[in-house]
Amino acid sequence: MAGLLVAGTTSDAGKSLVTTGLCRALARRGVKVAPYKAQNMSNNSMVCAGPSVASEATGDGSGHGVEIGRAQWVQALAARAVPEAAMNPVLLKPGSDHRSHVVLMGRPWGEVSSADWLEGRRALGEAAHAAYDDLASRFDVVIAEGAGSPAEINLRAGDYVNLGLARHANLPAVVVGDIDRGGVFAAFFGTVALLSPDDQALVAGFVVNKFRGDVGLLAPGLRDLERVTGRRVFGTLPWRSDVWLDSEDALDLFGRVSSRPGARRVAVIRLPRISNFTDVDALGLEPDLDVVFASQAGALADAELIVLPGTRSTIADLAWLRSRGLDRAIVAHAAAGRPVLGICGGFQMLGRTVRDPAGIEGAATEVAGLGLLDIETNFVAQKALRLPTGSWLGAQAAGYEIHHGRISVGAGVDEFLGGARAGSVFGTMWHGAFEGDELRVRFLREALGLEPSGVSFPRARDERLDLLGDLVEQHLDVEALLALIGQGPPRGLPFLPPGAP
Repeated sequence: MAGLLVAGTTSDAGKSLVTTGLCRALARRGVKVAPYKAQNMSNNSMVCAGPSVASEATGDGSGHGVEIGRAQWVQALAARAVPEAAMNPVLLKPGSDHRSHVVLMGRPWGEVSSADWLEGRRALGEAAHAAYDDLASRFDVVIAEGAGSPAEINLRAGDYVNLGLARHANLPAVVVGDIDRGGVFAAFFGTVALLSPDDQALVAGFVVNKFRGDVGLLAPGLRDLERVTGRRVFGTLPWRSDVWLDSEDALDLFGRVSSRPGARRVAVIRLPRISNFTDVDALGLEPDLDVVFASQAGALADAELIVLPGTRSTIADLAWLRSRGLDRAIVAHAAAGRPVLGICGGFQMLGRTVRDPAGIEGAATEVAGLGLLDIETNFVAQKALRLPTGSWLGAQAAGYEIHHGRISVGAGVDEFLGGARAGSVFGTMWHGAFEGDELRVRFLREALGLEPSGVSFPRARDERLDLLGDLVEQHLDVEALLALIGQGPPRGLPFLPPGAP
């Protein structure tokens, strides 16, 4: 066996879902399978075990791990494999509309801009392909998730994540399309028809995602698609409201609106450069909590808990917070004795001062925080990547840290998960801590007076991964996909004109 490229007609077509479901389905069949995404653009990332990256310059023990996209970390759980940097060798973390911070094989590499992108891709592509080759040498099957669309013809010359990867490894490709958006048949046909003959020869077929209704009504269109493209449809996945994955990007936030009558409202500030917002997923599973994302001060009025999440740019998002009057609403909430929780960048905002003398986030500057916690933040060049463990009020806790900020805590401040607490205001640099059931139960009892609900986040996540595996087994032709993986791209696939310009 070898591998498969799961491409998509668009971003958010369902590539991650199909990749994750295939990883779980194959793992349950006893296949040693690994997920892979050559390049991921996301501010939702995760730390996994790796060589120490402690700073020799500062001697501050800045980390013991490597950083990859959150989606690939979850896909590794689905595959029942140990997450590692090779599964997402290039991670782009947008800092602005024109520049991205680059993480290469789990470690900071530098920045690229839209102006130097084509030149910068060459080195990244070589490293990404080497990582794929390494995984392929150690696993029976590698399920590779593409990025965006393979028909982005303006980027094809430097592509190493879609058909550039498929050409490198001679991978067959399937294209996933979201039928719920409409136009999926045109998108399937047009995706293939805009590819060069050599690229078209790798596209073996299609997967329809998010279909609602009677699949029999869809069958004539699928038959016509197969006839005009000469490529088969490997199955149709139904739309399911209970399908849930840790999201890659903030696009998903616009769909994150809860409504549970009688539940306690948790308002998460939807920062422009929000990162690691999956930190609140575990709170969203609690039946007595109604978790919503808010960007207006008025939306905080009825909240019992306000959460300031992580951000890729603490200083810029703090200025945005003030421009909307959210700072005053948060301070008033805390003054009324109601709880506020800051995580990583959100924690830094709660302090007295944020300093960036080296211009890590942009121009060198110093700004005042919200003054709710007696802490100061100083940004340094060395990124901390840690997997901390500990306890709080007798509850065992674990999380992960990804940050440039170094926190100085004033005297007399209570400790909270490597951070600080003052009355009803809590701040931590640990992401993911509330995924631990014991810690979450203790925090909700202390902050909101809630008693345990019995919800287990790790169990719920594994059940969702099993659900994805079930959907893949029930609605896709897994045997045909396994044959495709084993045999490689089919021969004799027809060329669809006009091909790449």
